[in-house]
Amino acid sequence: MYPQLVELVERLSGNEHVRIISMQTNGALLNKNLLDNLGKAGLSRINMSIEALDNDLAKSIAGIDSYDIEKILRTAEYIVKNTEIDLLIAPVWLPGINDNEIPKLIEFALKIGAGKKWPALGIQKFLPHKNGRKPAVKVMDWGTFYSQLEEWERKYKTKLVLSPHDFGSHDSKALPRMFKRYEKVKVKVVGPGWMKGEKLAVARDRVLTVVDAGNIPSGKEISVRIERVVDGIYMGR
Repeated sequence: MYPQLVELVERLSGNEHVRIISMQTNGALLNKNLLDNLGKAGLSRINMSIEALDNDLAKSIAGIDSYDIEKILRTAEYIVKNTEIDLLIAPVWLPGINDNEIPKLIEFALKIGAGKKWPALGIQKFLPHKNGRKPAVKVMDWGTFYSQLEEWERKYKTKLVLSPHDFGSHDSKALPRMFKRYEKVKVKVVGPGWMKGEKLAVARDRVLTVVDAGNIPSGKEISVRIERVVDGIYMGR
């Protein structure tokens, strides 16, 4: 939905410090023209979340009747066969809901040739999140999850138990903290945040999320108290 998505990828691709650009999506808004442009801009990989091949179940999990799994599958195949973008199918395993669909999704990913450079599949264990959807599923323990992945690995002869090494991820030096917790800072509001009442603001060459920001307009300078400074993510109030 971001109107400057292609430009963003293009500029990231031109950054000498960037080697891989991946995008997470359910694929619903992708089309051939956009995919062609993203490929030319330098997008490395698309991690596509597909939870089921069954049409009714796919719509139920997506929570919207307009979700078209057949279109999503055609889009996935187009990515593999007509672009330089790699594809990783990343279903969320919802115990008791889409258990029988996971093997079908493994077979689909392998059939269309996903995973040209990276693993073809990244099966995700469902974890509840306070701001996420809350399906009526029992959270699976990690031992059961990995045991089943290993069984499917043997059956389908493909890698399913993944590690950061599979994606070239490695430890690096953390960026220096630009703020201290409870520090009062003057920031400039630049746009809306993710959740209601949030704004994005800039100070000291960093982006912050400002909560309880109400109807403060973009361009306005305000004072905030820094509440969170974890992993380079800053939140002020």
